[in-house]
Amino acid sequence: MRPKFWSHFALSELNHSEWEALCDGCGSCCLIKYIDEDENGDVDEELVEYTDVTCQLMDCATGYCQHYATRQEHVPDCIQLTMDNLPNMMWLPSHCAYKRLYKGQNLPSWHLLLTQDAVVTQQQMRAANVGVAGRCVSETGMSDEEMETRVVNWVQV
Repeated sequence: MRPKFWSHFALSELNHSEWEALCDGCGSCCLIKYIDEDENGDVDEELVEYTDVTCQLMDCATGYCQHYATRQEHVPDCIQLTMDNLPNMMWLPSHCAYKRLYKGQNLPSWHLLLTQDAVVTQQQMRAANVGVAGRCVSETGMSDEEMETRVVNWVQV
């Protein structure tokens, strides 16, 4: 990866490794969410509601996908974040590096690319109330009705 690539290159100029390195691994994008679109297909980010229910592939203890590299083979509708669909995904959390860089903001101070220390990053993410580890449940066996009762306010859009 190129040194400080996130501050020297546009998102569209990043290679695959650099793009992947932007992910902080919070798991918030894997939470089931309620997204209302208007008649034009536009989303008001303020109206997006996150639940604490995750995709079946999430390990809720660690907050990491159990099959990240092959997730779309297991869950065909898993969203693959790309430069092309990022503009339509502003419902991502406010700390998300992709969203922040797209909006011309800096990486969060705790991001691994800045700290270069995974333990420090994890501690600072917990302190900032970021991440699903230890506070999510799997969608497996859960009814739609039960999911609707699990809306949370700890994901900030």
